[in-house]
Amino acid sequence: MTVPARGAGARRGPPVARAQDARPSPHAAAAPSPRRCPWCESTALYRAYHDREWGVPNHDDRRWFEILVLDGAQAGLSWRTILEKREGYRRAFARFDPVRVARFDARRIRALLADPGIVRNRLKIESAVSNARAFLEVQREFGSFDRFIWGFTAGRPVQNRWRGDRRIPARTPLSDAVSAELRRRGFKFVGSTICYALMQAAGMVNDHLTGCFRHREVRALAAGPRPGGSCRARRG
Repeated sequence: MTVPARGAGARRGPPVARAQDARPSPHAAAAPSPRRCPWCESTALYRAYHDREWGVPNHDDRRWFEILVLDGAQAGLSWRTILEKREGYRRAFARFDPVRVARFDARRIRALLADPGIVRNRLKIESAVSNARAFLEVQREFGSFDRFIWGFTAGRPVQNRWRGDRRIPARTPLSDAVSAELRRRGFKFVGSTICYALMQAAGMVNDHLTGCFRHREVRALAAGPRPGGSCRARRG
């Protein structure tokens, strides 16, 4: 969304440049803000997340585990709440190292329930620990969680062309399939809506609006070689 410049005074004709005064004129018009997806315009934290992270294709397993933990924690809450607590989650969950989180015991879980830096919900905390164990099982089977999860899109992001927020779905047949497979493998807090949010965040789908400056940039990121090649999630 374009934010109009405020307080820009129009002057007729160019001012006469003076060598002794190179300071910018207080009447100079501010550079227009780039057009963004409207959902991110409420706070600077949202804008930074939108501009730098959301929709960028991810191929790092630790980042995948971070997204799983944070999107699971978001259930029933706003994404703003989770973003504001992300540093607390990084500290509390061993910087999203699934090997370390998988070893969390009852004593560690009790400590997390008293940690104000995260969402203190027992089911969500326990699911993060059990999901770490399921995550390691996927790594052992496929070599990486990244190889497994990108198998659902044959290694390429889905390029959508939405013109308005209201057209973006909360879930799709693809997120239904991802959710069903993750649940089959023992993951929790991975309903279809959560999985679609995960796919948006990690760039499996490009859901930036076509009028957003990031749509074209994120689309260009998908043009490179497919890390790990294409693989389908194995069943049975």
